[in-house]
Amino acid sequence: MSVAQLDLDSPGGGVLAFAPVPGGPAVTVPGDVYALVRLRGRPVATVLAHVTVGADPADVIAGLARGRVCEAPAAEPIGDLPRTTVVVATRERADQLPRALDSLLDQDHPDYGIVVVDNAPTTKDTYELVTGAYAGRVTYVREDTPGLAVAHNTGLAAADGAVVAFTDDDVVADPNWLSALTAPFAADPRLGCATGLILPARLSTPAQILLESHGGFAKGFAPRTYDPGRPPADEPLFPFTAGSFGSGANMAFRTRALRAVGGFDPATGTGTSAKGGDDLYGFVAVLTAGYRLRYTPDALVWHHHRETWQDLRSQAYGYGAGLTAYLTAALVRRPALLPALLARLPRGLAHARAMTAQRGDTGQSVPGEHGVSTHPWPRSLSRLERRGMLYGPLGYAKARLDLRRKSGGMR
Repeated sequence: MSVAQLDLDSPGGGVLAFAPVPGGPAVTVPGDVYALVRLRGRPVATVLAHVTVGADPADVIAGLARGRVCEAPAAEPIGDLPRTTVVVATRERADQLPRALDSLLDQDHPDYGIVVVDNAPTTKDTYELVTGAYAGRVTYVREDTPGLAVAHNTGLAAADGAVVAFTDDDVVADPNWLSALTAPFAADPRLGCATGLILPARLSTPAQILLESHGGFAKGFAPRTYDPGRPPADEPLFPFTAGSFGSGANMAFRTRALRAVGGFDPATGTGTSAKGGDDLYGFVAVLTAGYRLRYTPDALVWHHHRETWQDLRSQAYGYGAGLTAYLTAALVRRPALLPALLARLPRGLAHARAMTAQRGDTGQSVPGEHGVSTHPWPRSLSRLERRGMLYGPLGYAKARLDLRRKSGGMR
């Protein structure tokens, strides 16, 4: 399946541009095409099209898009964008890191720096890459303790910007990504965190298609502000529904706010026994400290999903473990949150039972809608995710013990 992007001059207007995603392969015809639709450059929807022999893929996709997109909401106000530090944590991926760094160096943000945190390296490959090909443009920092949260905290310590943004080594950032992600901080002094849109860079394997067909990382095309002073009615477990706010591959924090809450819990995240949850912990930490969180789809990165079935199995288990690990971390580090969680639990469970697998009007088409026979979510993956949820608190406890052994106490 091909992945492409199409830009229209108006909801019913002409095509301004049509192209594969940045760095992606050419569109293959005949075949299915999963396309991002833009309006004058701004992401507004995705469509799934089947392009037959002899058909122009741009015309086919535009015809589908004109029937479902409307004028985009007003763009985030762009004031004086804050000085920003972009942190990329990586471990032995020197072969794909340049793709991410090249896109980050091509941002239109007027004032930013990039820090690469080399997490528990076993070779000198990342060091030689960053201090060689990217010398003077990217800062290299080494962190020997394994774990994504530890690496992110190391990046946070090295940040010199008023905002610190985080992304992964397996993404390609749109040129406007950093400006769009940091604009909300200039507009709202109470904002503590911002997240953005994550779309697939490739859908070339069954595992990649399956992941995207059942949610992927995208959170829709409607901007939204989460305010702890005005809990959203459609999320009874707020703010403990952190997975709906965004993902760690595309997030930014007001630096002083993240530092004030102690950064990320070092016993969470990929590379620890907890398996994940570091980003979710960060979201909840800033929200419970009274800051707002803003989701903005204008801030777009293209993510290279894992390719194999085994990758997907590991990911399903890790998602489950990370979810309960982050909840455990939040309660361990902030016991005062327990009454709020228990008070929200009955209504939250009732809400979850009432939910269906059908997506709402999010502006998203997906490659194989939820529940259809072409891309059913395997029960084995659901079981793995539930097993991961049972394991998460134990994994978090083990990760804390591991940190104690290595450092003689929690960071």
